[in-house]
Amino acid sequence: MQLLTAAPGPGEPDGGRLVGVLALGVPMARAVLTRVFPTLEPYRESVELSRLVLLDEVPSNGESWMCAASFALAAGRGVRGVVAYSDPHPRVRVTPQGREVVTPGHVGHVYAAQDFTYLGRSRARRLVVLPDGTVLTDRAAMKVRRDESGHQGVERRLRALGARLRREGEPGDRWLEEALEAIGAGRLDHRGNHLYARSIGARRTSVTVAPTSYPPPRRHTEAISMQDSW
Repeated sequence: MQLLTAAPGPGEPDGGRLVGVLALGVPMARAVLTRVFPTLEPYRESVELSRLVLLDEVPSNGESWMCAASFALAAGRGVRGVVAYSDPHPRVRVTPQGREVVTPGHVGHVYAAQDFTYLGRSRARRLVVLPDGTVLTDRAAMKVRRDESGHQGVERRLRALGARLRREGEPGDRWLEEALEAIGAGRLDHRGNHLYARSIGARRTSVTVAPTSYPPPRRHTEAISMQDSW
């Protein structure tokens, strides 16, 4: 769902200016939906709140309005449960001027305000953080190590950050290790994202939310210094 202002600015399309987006989609693992909503059919009756982005200029009640309107539309299509993650760890990128905070991290206050139930943290894991602040997923790394379909795209992404071209016949695992060191990638011991869930629709109280709930976190304590060099 897109949130538009009433009056477009110069050069902007009729109908308003895009100031916010909320996306409902499919999580990385089906199991999270079956664990949180055991009575709902994953991907059809239960989904993930993948993105919620609003410009700072949107009034403070914009998030509440956006969630309410989006959930009403989703419920009309048969969705009964929504999960959402918040990443409390800051992300930084390396620039010619030094390290710059891309995202400060958040604990999900917006979800708690929308009547989501806090279910604790996802599993802790070690992440590979690239100099631009993005994460190289385990799946992307495996594509290079095993020469699987899509490895060329991963290699182009690393070359754009300064890695050399992989030589013909060169083992992928050897090239990847050298590339990550050359571009200054970092390892991050991540304690896990915060997980929230709520049911939606007219009969939302009839939906079972399986895991044990906890008081929602008030603030995060993760520090940027947890990101170590490669």
